[in-house]
Amino acid sequence: NAANITLLGGGGVDGAIHRAAGPELLDYCRKLNGCPTGEAKITPGFKLSAKYIIHTVGPVWYGGNHNEDFLLLKCYQNSLKLTVDNKIQTIAFPAISTGVYRFPLERATKIAFKEVKNFLENNNQIEKIVFVCFDKKTYDTYNKLSGEAF
Repeated sequence: NAANITLLGGGGVDGAIHRAAGPELLDYCRKLNGCPTGEAKITPGFKLSAKYIIHTVGPVWYGGNHNEDFLLLKCYQNSLKLTVDNKIQTIAFPAISTGVYRFPLERATKIAFKEVKNFLENNNQIEKIVFVCFDKKTYDTYNKLSGEAF
């Protein structure tokens, strides 16, 4: 889940996940006291078909001079670590920070692919990593850059 620092739901992917998971997710997230940018936290999936939700807080794009690349990289690293630590076999990633947080799509995609590729070269605990694209532009960008990355 591409969350905000409160973990209390919002727009985009975050809002959709909260609505689908039901009010129990909000109640659970209130007890987590938020999540810093670049970090990740795990919750039950509640009414979702997924057993767990890994929430990560991507950086807001401020022109690239405020550690945005590093913070986005940490989102993927920390999410993958939680996946392994909890013996989860599959994880799905949205295009973190590319919506209202305005991270440039191509740049964000390259960071996502680089970190996932690096992870896969050193780990075999996860069976499946899925990139979920919320629109055609995102899909086309991921499709184009996947050939270069993998």
